[in-house]
Amino acid sequence: MDTAPSAQPLTSTATAVGNRRRVATAAALASAVEWYDYFVFGIAAALVLGDLYFPAGSPTAGVLASFATFAVGFLARPLGGIVAGQLGDKRGRKPMLVLALTLMGLATTGIGLLPTYETIGVAAPILLVLFRVLQGIAVGAQWGGAMLMATEYAPEGKRGIYGSFVQLGVPIGVVTANTVFLLAGAFTTDSEFAAWAWRVPFLVGLFVLVLAWYIHTRVEETPEFREAEKKLAEQEKAEQSSPLRTILKSHLGTVLLAGGSFAVNTATFYIIITGVLDYTTRELGMKKSAVLTVSLCISLTQLVLIPAAAALSDKIGRIRIYAIGAAGIGLWAVPLFLLIDTGSLLWLAVGTFVASCFLSIMYGPQAALFAELFTPEMRYTGASLGYQIAAVLGGGLAPFVMVLLLETTGTSMAVSGYIIGLAVIALLSIKVLADRARSR
Repeated sequence: MDTAPSAQPLTSTATAVGNRRRVATAAALASAVEWYDYFVFGIAAALVLGDLYFPAGSPTAGVLASFATFAVGFLARPLGGIVAGQLGDKRGRKPMLVLALTLMGLATTGIGLLPTYETIGVAAPILLVLFRVLQGIAVGAQWGGAMLMATEYAPEGKRGIYGSFVQLGVPIGVVTANTVFLLAGAFTTDSEFAAWAWRVPFLVGLFVLVLAWYIHTRVEETPEFREAEKKLAEQEKAEQSSPLRTILKSHLGTVLLAGGSFAVNTATFYIIITGVLDYTTRELGMKKSAVLTVSLCISLTQLVLIPAAAALSDKIGRIRIYAIGAAGIGLWAVPLFLLIDTGSLLWLAVGTFVASCFLSIMYGPQAALFAELFTPEMRYTGASLGYQIAAVLGGGLAPFVMVLLLETTGTSMAVSGYIIGLAVIALLSIKVLADRARSR
């Protein structure tokens, strides 16, 4: 835990508080714009990318190809986590966060300007996959940097709530992405939307480059890293070790348990915001704008629930809150799709709202929990790897698996079974992490 003197000069205290606020705000904004850029691809994949970049075959085949490209970004995320984690634990949190934001801004803009299959042929899907890979590397690098900038600046006893500022980037990104897509659809016809308006949300992502410049020039490195930097330098001099080598040699089990504990959260989240969007509009005949509006409203509730769960974890423990969220996701998996299958907008809202409550309960304390699993000199690498393993096993494949399960079984209960299986893995992983914590 962070420690601080019992008394400080007024100017020093004011400066420290100002730094904390500036860093927390910058970390939250970095997370929000990064996730916005990442999420616009998921929404576009469900709505237009299949027809524009993978036109051959049936509509289902086009959606599967589009979601497969969506999943490629997740497969690239561990690479971003490994590279940024290694450098972030040795060179600092801030440089890696700036690099991740810059890479995301360039990749997202590239997608917004990319010609379609009709214009440049097979080069179009190839470039689309390449830009998606770059997005994956960027978001894999970003989360650890933003999370540590917030949690390592947190005052004692408030690491959970400070970590939740970064977690808020996800619902803010979803709300913003859905809002921009809704506006693009509202002011254009369906043919105009497919022709050019879908590109506008990607070009808005250029704002991320402005934020990268601000963090580079105005935000300081975290105090915990500055202390860890001295220790790591001594360790490398004596052992020629590295954060990644140390993680793989001595803490791989913890990384895998962290990933196993979180896969159900990220899988259910992407099923709700991406898979359900495709399912309800293509299979159930619901209106695109109505489903996007529900997703937007549900995400707004997470802006309250995530920090509330994080603050509670500061008082009664992270593992307890985290486990309640995981159990709730598993128990709600069947009712969720029974409600969605009614084709009613009201029941869709009820089902996804309850699911988002459990997701928020779990997501709120997750940043602080993962940070506390590792010491500062290996924290960027360890926490990032745990998170990105979960993203690959859960989030990246979830929409693809959902469409595949629906096509092969003909029932949404197969998707519920998929979520329940991941929830069981999560609860087993959480139990082992809790047992290890008690033994320490």
